[in-house]
Amino acid sequence: MSLLDVRNVSVGFRQDGKVNPAVRGVSFTVDRGETVALVGESGSGKSVTALSTVSLLPASAQISGSVTYDGQEMIGADEAMLRKVRGNDISFIFQEPMTSLNPLHTIEKQLAESLALHQGLVNDAARKRILELLEKVGIRDAESRLGAYPHQLSGGQRQRVMIAMALANKPDILIADEPTTALDVTIQAQILELLAELKRTENMGLLFITHDLGIVQRIADKVCVMKDGEIVESGPTKEIFANPQHPYTKKLLGARAVGQPAPVPEGAKQIVQTEHLKVWFPIQRGFLKRTVGHVKAVNDATIDVRAGETLGIVGESGSGKTTLALAIMRLISSEGGITFDGQNVRKWSTRKLRDLRREMQIVFQDPFGSLSPRMSCEQIIAEGLGVHGNPGGRPERELVAEVMEEVGLDPATMDRYPHEFSGGQRQRIAIARAMILRPRLVVLDEPTSALDMTVQVQIVDLLRDLQVKYGLAYLFISHDLNVVRAMSHKMIVMKQGDIVEAGEAQALFESPQTDYAQTLLHAALDLTA
Repeated sequence: MSLLDVRNVSVGFRQDGKVNPAVRGVSFTVDRGETVALVGESGSGKSVTALSTVSLLPASAQISGSVTYDGQEMIGADEAMLRKVRGNDISFIFQEPMTSLNPLHTIEKQLAESLALHQGLVNDAARKRILELLEKVGIRDAESRLGAYPHQLSGGQRQRVMIAMALANKPDILIADEPTTALDVTIQAQILELLAELKRTENMGLLFITHDLGIVQRIADKVCVMKDGEIVESGPTKEIFANPQHPYTKKLLGARAVGQPAPVPEGAKQIVQTEHLKVWFPIQRGFLKRTVGHVKAVNDATIDVRAGETLGIVGESGSGKTTLALAIMRLISSEGGITFDGQNVRKWSTRKLRDLRREMQIVFQDPFGSLSPRMSCEQIIAEGLGVHGNPGGRPERELVAEVMEEVGLDPATMDRYPHEFSGGQRQRIAIARAMILRPRLVVLDEPTSALDMTVQVQIVDLLRDLQVKYGLAYLFISHDLNVVRAMSHKMIVMKQGDIVEAGEAQALFESPQTDYAQTLLHAALDLTA
């Protein structure tokens, strides 16, 4: 008997008197010690299928079919049984950690709650287990992080905390929904190694949801390819990769960001430059909050980017990549020189910076956290026009429709709200919001991390086309080094706030000089091999 047996499961959502199908006739099994991967594009039904296994879908969902865990039927089970199974026997790692972690509670409190509820561990015993879990998932200096709140951690660190919470109670089945999305390549490798080790030692079943086929090939025993709510092909991973039968599977396997950006135009104007930029956060202790040290988030960063040029910024989570970009955007305080279009803007007042904001836009890492749930897609994308004006005078709805088409969204969906879009579609809305103002500098903070492979290729092509068309300068932050290579003219490698290596992107990829850069590049090659 299989540990998890999903048979002919269909899910639909009631809306306006109709039931919209999301999953149709899905069947698969997960055995002890086995990893099954659900693969497909955003919106294909992967996450809905996973949530249906323990009835975590909203009240508007209609579920049919059968889901058994260790012989127990889960569809229609009473709440007492579901509460016992959820988080204890079957644990989840969700795709977007900022929506799963409580912003008002420390990391220690959130982990301790689960340990107290399911294992009865409290006080010193709980703290010892929490430190063990955090160290397992790669959180450096774990003891100093116990009092941190989610907003004080980087995206990758938040994801690692989520993984620690899911592993806390040693579940029989771990359902991992894009668990490495926000992680840099070295930590990806560690987490995948950890999951594989747990699967072996705990005889745990793993249902792995991802759009990254490189990871699937490395970790999965079986793979189910989903499209439009159905499994179009399934079987042993080696057979699927060696001899895919369905056209959609062949399309997924062939999708990878390749090529290079167009050359920077000769004589291109310098858009942004920093000189010895420094961002240090004070560590304050005691009743008088005296400064006893500093967190050196960025230390002595000197960079420059021209019109039509992309600077790739890579490094592990917490290395200072996003902090550097936020300092350049004047969204956090810093020391040193920041020059935009020949003007030193570091000391500009907020009022003076307002006119400059139109020229500098940012696409954040977590689209769900940066999109207002109370605004429609049209309102979100057009928000910048309301703040900075619409010089062309064209109707806003027309401009929104145009930019939605540019980023691969159907303009007919502009009246929908963020929760009605998949994770990848939400990221495209965030990109459209930045692009509608036609800025000169765009900070792209993990812009493809939530996107499946086929859409990654489209977005990379789109960003390169827009760069050529409008002469955009990009700061491109990513842990996906294949995408960095396809996008970047120049590259810097950051480690613990320092730029440890810088140069032309292709030369750096071909011959990294520092041990740290070599480690990063080798980890990326291992994940895509």
